[in-house]
Amino acid sequence: MSSDGTDRVEYYFNTRTRMVEKGRQSSWEHLMGPYETEQEAARALEKAQERTEAWDEDDARWRGDDG
Repeated sequence: MSSDGTDRVEYYFNTRTRMVEKGRQSSWEHLMGPYETEQEAARALEKAQERTEAWDEDDARWRGDDG
């Protein structure tokens, strides 16, 4: 239940099955989330890749080897 007293559904992306789960159905070691929507959970890997690339670019700039 959320802080406003309503039941809140959370979604997770299962990295083993590559499927979105409504609520926590699997072991934590295979889940990314929670996410507020099914669509957000479905983009979990894509979003993680985008963040990793951005962090790598920031690191390169910090080191001064951004070309």
